[in-house]
Order: sequence, then structure tokens, then C-alpha cells
Amino acid sequence: MEITAGGRLEVRITRDDVGKRVSVRRVSPVEDRSSAFTDTVGVLTSWDQGVLLITRKDGESVRIPESSLVAGKVVPAAPARRRGPAAGFAELTRIAARAWVPVESEPLGDWTLRASGGFTRRANSALALGDPGVPLDEALARVTAWYAEHNLPAYVQAGTGAEGAQELLCAELEARGWAREVSAEVRIAALAPIGDVAADVSRVGLSRTCDAAWLDRYQRTGVPRPEVAQVLSAGPSVWFARVEEAGATAAIGRLVVDGRWAGFAAVEVAPEFRRQGLATAVMAALARQALAEGASAAWLQVETDNAGARGLYDGLGFATHHTYHHFRAS
Repeated sequence: MEITAGGRLEVRITRDDVGKRVSVRRVSPVEDRSSAFTDTVGVLTSWDQGVLLITRKDGESVRIPESSLVAGKVVPAAPARRRGPAAGFAELTRIAARAWVPVESEPLGDWTLRASGGFTRRANSALALGDPGVPLDEALARVTAWYAEHNLPAYVQAGTGAEGAQELLCAELEARGWAREVSAEVRIAALAPIGDVAADVSRVGLSRTCDAAWLDRYQRTGVPRPEVAQVLSAGPSVWFARVEEAGATAAIGRLVVDGRWAGFAAVEVAPEFRRQGLATAVMAALARQALAEGASAAWLQVETDNAGARGLYDGLGFATHHTYHHFRAS
């Protein structure tokens, strides 16, 4: 917080700081009639009618009455990561999009409308990266109409928590009644340590195609099989991993190599084969393939409520780069 020479806290932000990253302290009453201080750090996305709206890095919006402020200042972007690869928000978002190619797409300015029969929100949402070329309300109207033509709900994907991310857009969507349904972390790590992890990779088979056995283990269901295979098989350099145990598919994984980046997805282990190190073995085998193709950095996406996967990726050195969200039209 901003402290003067006299030791007093000061509010050093104004409405002109909307769009900047800020740190504020507010006072809140507590049950015993005393007061408690609460600190919030995030992007100031609006300051209207005596209320500040601050979007934190996880996408949560905090409403703060102006009258409760006791200190505030503009702060620099979060410091660069101390380990692992460097990456910009836009770069990593585009890398992720190339690894999950929709069945059908259409540009809207710099935005991309994506449809794949309902198979995953990533492949059935508007990727709102850049300028749509028209005012926001018109862009959202076109998004809604396009998805209605495809008999799909209208979603917009946007991210928070990194320099150059889209906190302002997220706030605009929420203000227009678009509901944030699902959030996922985009995590990054150095690739070599994943390939070097102690794991028995001899049981992991790699293939360029996802066969019926692989697809039967994959948990995403409820849409026509051709659309699933089409999305999974598209990308710059795609590999599928499978571990077979006792005639059954015990574990699977997917890899997309795109220049220096290796993207991991669909790492799943059958319940009866869990806690045997199979997920780690799949990750290691795929990492070694990516290293052989010249990649040096790893990324993946994990939903914020998937505690098991988050634990695995923590152990392999992955750290959160940013969070992305899917907003659904009301």
C-alpha cells in the first residue's frame, strides 16, 4: 500500500486508472463492531457510481465501495516467472488454439468463431483474441447469431491473470449478462525435466492416430465420434500415447508439438490402474518425443476443480501462466 512520510495510508488511484493493475486496501466492519482490512490486487475494470470493480487473476470480480477505500495504488504487472519458459499471453493462447482445431471456423475480425458439434467448449466458442473489427455489442450479436445457426449455445473464451490478458473484456461480458461457466488454468514448464523424470516408459506406446481403444478410454462423451477424432487428430505434430495392461487400455495421453512448445492433453488413467505411476510415464514418454522434435517448453490446460491432475502437474514443475474462462450468453 502507499504510505506517506507521516505513516498514513493514501488512495493514489483515480477513474483514469481503469484498465491498469492496482492494489487496494478497504475497511470492512466485523461482528464485534470493530473494523478489518482486506487487500485486493487485480485489474481495475470499472469505477462507476461510487463502486470499483477489480478483476483478480483468477477471473473473480470484486466490487468495492469507494467509501471503504483506505489505500490504493497502481502496481506493475506480475513479475516474470523465475523458472521455466517465457511466454506472452497472446502467444500462448494462439499456441493452444492451434492444438485444438475445430471442425468449422470463421473469422470475426481478429476473433475466431469455432464449432465442432458441441465437443468441448474450446472447440465451440469464440476465441476473443484481438479486435473483432466492430463494436463489442455488434460483435457479440454476431457471435450469438452464428452459434444459433449451428444449433449451439454461444460462448466466448477470454483470459485473465497475465500481462496483456483480457480482464476488461471479461468485465464487459459480465456486465452484459454473459455468465462465466468454466475456468481452466494454462500452465507452463520446462520440457526437459519432464522427459528426465524417473518412470518406466517401456509400456507406453506412441502412435500418430487415436484408435478405437484409445477413444474408448477417453472420457469426453456425448457427441458423434467423427467430430471427436477430427478435433483430436488436428494440429501441427500430433501424438497419442497408450498403455495396455491385461488386455485393457490402462492410460492414455495426447501431445501436440508446435515449434518450441509441447502441449499435453487427455492424460487419463483407468480407475483400476491408478496410483501406479502410469500418468507420469505417459507424460515422460510424450515429453521425450517432443524433445526429439526440438521442443523445449511445455504447456497444458487443467480445470480449476481438477485436484488430482493439478497435483500431478505440480510435481512435474508446471506453474500457472494465466487462467481462461468460457462465458455463455444469457
